[in-house]
Amino acid sequence: MSEYIVGRNPVIERLRRASQDVEKICITKGSTHSRIRQIIAMAEQIGIPIKHCTRRELDRFEPSVPHQGVVAVIRSPHYTDLSSILAKIQCSEHKALLVMLDGVQDPRNLGAILRTADAANADAVIIPKNSAVGITAAVHKASAGASAYIPIVSVTNLARTVDALKKAGIWVAGATGDAPCLYTDADFNIPLCLVLGSEGEGIRRLVKEKCDYLVHLPMLGNIESLNVSVAAGILLYEALRQRGAK
Repeated sequence: MSEYIVGRNPVIERLRRASQDVEKICITKGSTHSRIRQIIAMAEQIGIPIKHCTRRELDRFEPSVPHQGVVAVIRSPHYTDLSSILAKIQCSEHKALLVMLDGVQDPRNLGAILRTADAANADAVIIPKNSAVGITAAVHKASAGASAYIPIVSVTNLARTVDALKKAGIWVAGATGDAPCLYTDADFNIPLCLVLGSEGEGIRRLVKEKCDYLVHLPMLGNIESLNVSVAAGILLYEALRQRGAK
């Protein structure tokens, strides 16, 4: 079953990183935008078919996501196995840094988190197969192409996944508003998985109980919580700060 990536930057990054997933490129007839010309040149060099379409035809692929004159038709979303991520971490010398999302529903939030996770050089983003947004055209677009680079792990059971991470020597820190520990006081300079909950409910009880420790971000104004993608960015960059990233 085919999926779609829409938007100039996401399509370019997909062609750079995982062109083997691209079945064809559909572009608006008569487009002269420099990024569209770049996409055409890349696709022709790789040997990916190009189809010229009307804007209305492109609109039908993903009506809710602005396509900027280009749509890449790709094979089903590619997820990475947790076992391969753990094996890669164990073979490397750097401290693990992962993000686990418990029930994030908004594709724009997931896309933004993928973008930040890639910028922070995280090892992977872990999402549940059910009761959460998966990898969609809106996610690809919101990630600005980062979805082509950051490994995404889709798992059936987050609680069991936490157990697997801990068994592999990775500490698990959950972000909750009622946690006693301020995030800057926690130790992130260790093999770490950061857990963030859904936009409305937060981290579910069982996953929360399995975390090694919980942290909170200070809320000094009138709003009770931050957007989950903003919280993820703060926590990821706190991990980089503590690790002395330059």
